[in-house]
Amino acid sequence: MLNLSGRGAIVAGTRRVGAQVVRRLADEGVNLAIVYRSSRSGAEDLFATIQPQVGHSALIQADLSIESDVKRAVAEAKQTLGDLSFCINLAADYPRVPFDQLDEAAWDHGILAAKANYLLTLHASRAMMENSGPTRGHFIHFGDWAAGETPYTEFLPYLSAKAAILFMTRAFAVELAPHGILVNAISPGPTAQAVEVSSEEWQEALADTPLHRESSVDEIAELIVTLLRLETITGEEIRVDAGRHIAGTGRPKPAV
Repeated sequence: MLNLSGRGAIVAGTRRVGAQVVRRLADEGVNLAIVYRSSRSGAEDLFATIQPQVGHSALIQADLSIESDVKRAVAEAKQTLGDLSFCINLAADYPRVPFDQLDEAAWDHGILAAKANYLLTLHASRAMMENSGPTRGHFIHFGDWAAGETPYTEFLPYLSAKAAILFMTRAFAVELAPHGILVNAISPGPTAQAVEVSSEEWQEALADTPLHRESSVDEIAELIVTLLRLETITGEEIRVDAGRHIAGTGRPKPAV
């Protein structure tokens, strides 16, 4: 198993769940590059929190749907951290669009998360190929519990992007295995109430989980730390969703 201390990680999407992931990685001594698109103040606060715990850190603004931004972010992260072994990408909007409002713009906005995931994995993996050892890198993608066989309503482009990311996880795992780079995915259930979701809908979503509770942010962070230590698991999707995926959608309503 890998020792995480002193290795470098890019983490994108560090609001809410991502913030706890960053803090947990800092506890392990992982050097961290925090990538943000527009939430500068929140990223700066998180950056200030983890700086005393790590040897090297970076705060990088980038739009991951723009290839030149991705290349710059990866290069800056590797130069500042001195190593790039891990990449955890939680970045995604949660655009809610009722079916009668769907159009080209809704699709283009929703599917950007898949493009961004593709670009970051592509360019970060090329940097990881320069590492030594049988395990040269590890990616953690983020899906959604409903992005497989059980879609819910009013989030069609978002769930399509998440489904693409889950397939991408397996495809990249095959492509990168000869280079000693692992690729896995975590699919949360209802974890942190989004602004797009009302309190009533949130409570209904929790009631629909077999365990009748939120997915644990701490468990997601702990799972990431565990996965990054392991060296022979790749191409997997692990759901942290309080059992939501085994219950299905049940009825045609918006869910989380």
